Amino acid sequence: MRIGLRILLGYFLIVAFAAILLGRVFVQEVKPGVRQTMEDTLVDTANLLATQARDDLLAGRIDSGRFATSVRELTDRDLGAEIWGFTKRRIGTRIYVTDARGIVVFDSSGRDVGQDYSRWNDVHRTLRGLYGARSTRSDPDDDSSTVMYVAAPIVDRSAGSARIVGVLTVAKPNQTIAPFIARSQDTILLWGFVLLGTAMVIGLLAAWWLSRQLGALRRFADAVTAGERASPPDAPGEFGDLSRALETMRDRLEGKQYVEQYVHALTHELKSPLAAIRGSVELVESGGEAMPAGDRARFLATIHAQGDRMAEMVDKMLALAAVEHRQRIENPQAVDLTSLALEAVERVQDKLTRRRIAVDIDGPSAVVSGDPFLLRQALINLLDNAADFAPEDSCVELKISRQGQRWLVTVADLGPGVPDYALERAFERFYSLARPGGGSRSSGLGLSFVAEVAALHGGDATLANRDGGGAVGMLSLPA
Repeated sequence: MRIGLRILLGYFLIVAFAAILLGRVFVQEVKPGVRQTMEDTLVDTANLLATQARDDLLAGRIDSGRFATSVRELTDRDLGAEIWGFTKRRIGTRIYVTDARGIVVFDSSGRDVGQDYSRWNDVHRTLRGLYGARSTRSDPDDDSSTVMYVAAPIVDRSAGSARIVGVLTVAKPNQTIAPFIARSQDTILLWGFVLLGTAMVIGLLAAWWLSRQLGALRRFADAVTAGERASPPDAPGEFGDLSRALETMRDRLEGKQYVEQYVHALTHELKSPLAAIRGSVELVESGGEAMPAGDRARFLATIHAQGDRMAEMVDKMLALAAVEHRQRIENPQAVDLTSLALEAVERVQDKLTRRRIAVDIDGPSAVVSGDPFLLRQALINLLDNAADFAPEDSCVELKISRQGQRWLVTVADLGPGVPDYALERAFERFYSLARPGGGSRSSGLGLSFVAEVAALHGGDATLANRDGGGAVGMLSLPA
């Protein structure tokens, strides 16, 4: 499972757990809290009405006196109240009064006068000087039909002592506050879903961002492992620090491996010219003055040629190492390929003149972005390679053409061409073929340098045989 998905799932579990806690808080705290508030209000109402009903109860006119008349008028009144978006037209409270025995002597609903309520908690406890309240279902099978009953004592203080002579109970169905609870529930659920959705969006974005940053680092690490040119991803914060740390580690590891590889390669390639030089020196020394002048001149020429070959090899290896170790062109410039081709021809003019080889340059003005020095050296290597294989008194064609979004530079000669087995290895480091006419092999670094320069510029280099004989080297660069 990807780390982004794991982070998203963990984040979702946290948000879901928070949503469950929110629901439990609502069930366990909000609904009971509203009912506790209603009970507090009923306590105040019951005690206020108990003082108002005392005189009529003591006078024996509780069912027909002023108190009863006021309550009945209140029951019939159109309240016309707007409470937080809800319209209240009728009073939803029932009031009944019991005497000291618990017998109902007044009921605002008019249905239970004469009934014995002495066993109900509201009446039973209040008659004994305790706080009396109860919550009872009006329909035993319906949990939403509960009614809250809160009682207050009716106290006679006329005889100089406090005596409970009756109980006044205020009853209010819990269903009357259900709309307020339901609306609060809907509001909490709505914003809960909004919060959950927002949290999910934030979680998705965070997981996507983290996955994107880690993916970029992984692709960079894979490219480094594959030996490809790759730039470290531009990332903020700790990801940027990790990216730069990976780049530093890559540079140090590649530098160490690079030195080891080049030491081995250089040692191997220098053995042949050193052996030729050592053999020639030994022959010259052993022959002494008796050695014919022609042989002496031939051995000295061998020493000189092999020394030049070693110097050329070292120079080209240093140039190739500088290119291979670079990951990008630091300060790219606009480069005119036509002008660059003319300069390259001038650099190899001595060899071209010795072999009486002409160069035919053809193509429009072409501009690419890159390093002019490296591109010039790549063209020099292509021309130098073509001059080695082209017959004397022949022509090398250098052509610049446009192919889609790329400029193609081709250098073609009329030589023997490249054997099929060598086409795939032509750009390998130190791989070379014998020159026509018995010429010695080259360092085998020229075409490798061309390939590295092409890759550094986002292009590629190829070698093929041309129709009619000869080889053609191609350098493709982004336009």
